[in-house]
Amino acid sequence: MGELVEIEPGRWRFVRPAIAPARSALPCPNVISDTMPPTEQVDGRFYTSKKQFRDVGKQLGLIEVGTEKPKPKVRVTDLVETKRARRATLKKALERYRSGHRVRRAP
Repeated sequence: MGELVEIEPGRWRFVRPAIAPARSALPCPNVISDTMPPTEQVDGRFYTSKKQFRDVGKQLGLIEVGTEKPKPKVRVTDLVETKRARRATLKKALERYRSGHRVRRAP
């Protein structure tokens, strides 16, 4: 599990052995196979190839959950109109402040 090692007189550290990454005994452990158990597509046929299964789904207009590409999100603060409106509001507030206008607080 680990051992206690003295690195200097009076200074100790707990040293753990390095953990080897989990690897398969297969020659190419990081390659995902194209085969799958026979699965029925909506056309009533069974497919054992992931690529054929996906191609038929695309032809039928289906979307495979988890593979769709979402549209990039646009921040509201990044829009040019929003920036212009914010600058105009700040400019107006600064001009009113410089002209002597102050907000009265309720007693």
